[in-house]
Amino acid sequence: MRTLRRVHLYLGCFFAPMLLFYILTGWYQTLNPNRLKSPGEAETLVQKFRVIHTDQIYPTEHEFTKPSSPKLYQALVVVMAAAATATIVLGIILAFQTLRNNWPVWISFGLGLLLPVILLWLGQKK
Repeated sequence: MRTLRRVHLYLGCFFAPMLLFYILTGWYQTLNPNRLKSPGEAETLVQKFRVIHTDQIYPTEHEFTKPSSPKLYQALVVVMAAAATATIVLGIILAFQTLRNNWPVWISFGLGLLLPVILLWLGQKK
C-alpha cells in the first residue's frame, strides 16, 4: 500500500502542471469566447495557449471556428475549474508535506512542467 501511495503521489505531481494548464485555459476560453479565425493568427501568449488547449497543437495555419457555450454551462465550467484548481494545489501542497525527503516530488513536478514544453517545442514544424 505504501508503494501505491508513492506512485500516486509522484504521478499526481507529474500531471498537476498540465492539468492546471488545461483547466485554466479552458476556464479562460469559456469566459472569453472570441475565437481566432485560424491558429496562425495567434499572436499573444494567451492566444497561443488557447490554440494549444483547443487543438493540442502549437498555432499554425489551420482553420477552426467553434460556437460559444451557453451561460449555464459556462458557469458550471467556471465552478469546476475553480474546484479542480483548488484540489490540485492542495494535492501538491500535501505531496510536499507527506515526505521528509521531498526531492523526488520536486523532480516529478519539474518533469511535469518541462516535458510538455519540450514535446511541444520538438513537435513544431519548421
